[in-house]
Amino acid sequence: METQSLISAIDVLFVLAGAVMVLAMHAGFAFLEVGTVRRKNQVNALAKIMADFAVSTIAYFFIGYYVAYHIGFWESASALTVDHGHELVKFFFLLTFAAAIPAIISGGIAERAKFYPQLVATFIIVSLVYPFYEGLIWNNNFGFQAWLTHQFGAAFHDYAGSMVVHGMGGWIALAAVWLLGSRHGRYGKNGEIFAHPPSNIPFLALGSWVLTVGWFGFNVMSAQNIEGISGLVAVNSLMAMVGGILSALVVGRNDPGFLHNGPLAGLVAVCAGSDVMHPIGALATGLIAGGLFVWLFTFVQNRLKIDDVLGVWSLHGVCGVWGALAAGIFGLKALGGVGGVSFTAQLIGTLLAIVIALISGAVIYGLLKRFVGIRLTEEQEFEGADLSIHRISSTPKYARPWRNGRVAEGAPLLRVYRGNSIEGSNPSFSAICDD
Repeated sequence: METQSLISAIDVLFVLAGAVMVLAMHAGFAFLEVGTVRRKNQVNALAKIMADFAVSTIAYFFIGYYVAYHIGFWESASALTVDHGHELVKFFFLLTFAAAIPAIISGGIAERAKFYPQLVATFIIVSLVYPFYEGLIWNNNFGFQAWLTHQFGAAFHDYAGSMVVHGMGGWIALAAVWLLGSRHGRYGKNGEIFAHPPSNIPFLALGSWVLTVGWFGFNVMSAQNIEGISGLVAVNSLMAMVGGILSALVVGRNDPGFLHNGPLAGLVAVCAGSDVMHPIGALATGLIAGGLFVWLFTFVQNRLKIDDVLGVWSLHGVCGVWGALAAGIFGLKALGGVGGVSFTAQLIGTLLAIVIALISGAVIYGLLKRFVGIRLTEEQEFEGADLSIHRISSTPKYARPWRNGRVAEGAPLLRVYRGNSIEGSNPSFSAICDD
């Protein structure tokens, strides 16, 4: 009995360590966005990721986890400590996955989305949309996986969420970006394309590194118990990561923005099959994912003129699709994999995720757009989300004055000096936008 209790405690520690590592990834999401957006929107990027995580926690604790796994937390605290509270840390771990969905969407809609309508969308997505598909795949809800196994000899295989998490987030983001429209000044009336380059490459690189390190918790700890841990998952994640880096470096022609998104593309793609591929198959998966991301990002921005700021559809949506399909290719024994996968099952599970994500994204953001609005005004966007929403910039030379507890309407920006003293000013456009 003591041995069993020790094993249970180790499992709790194992899953908790994974939860903390994936929680840290949200700092990566934040700084990746901070480094990519213009400086007048950096505070907003940080605030969105933090607030989205809090809303996601409430949504998943009270609704989403029950929708996916039919488990609630209404018992007494003593009942929740069974097996050292394993079910609680499992919730914590899976919450960090669920909260990645709004963090992904945040990068696509950056610089022009309203703050509170996005939090409403986050609540709906994390409480209902994501858990519905999560439950289909990871809890065998509604017999979907059993049907695939009966028809094609294998269920849809997604070990760590290429499609369940990243694909779902990327395709919902595509619907949101489409309904939101492009940033003002991004595209000209005569077909011109005006670049909005990243504001801070070091922050972008920091975000990439934090995500990359945390991803090994995302993938390896998906075993959810110490007995299931696999070195194959760790090495496959490593190989896909470096494959993504190298192909993004070459295809992206040394562009640091592409380079630092390359490992993320590879890691998104390998999530699904990291437990069944040979490391060479994982390397190939990452190489293709990195090049696919660079090419699609450029195509979407310049040809289709869809203003997906961080390229989340190409990075998470399309690389997630590729990863799910790659599991059905490189997971086959004929290609050195473990086996137990079906390409047809992978295709059907992937298409279902796309349909759910696009429809739900269109409905949620469409209704919000219709009834409360989802976009900042042109003036607010011009001024920047930092000052428009949060009343302070990331490097506070300027702030909005308060009168009677509210921001003064039409008041000039105030230049902030040392201490608490402020002085009125009429700054230039470049000073306001800090581009």
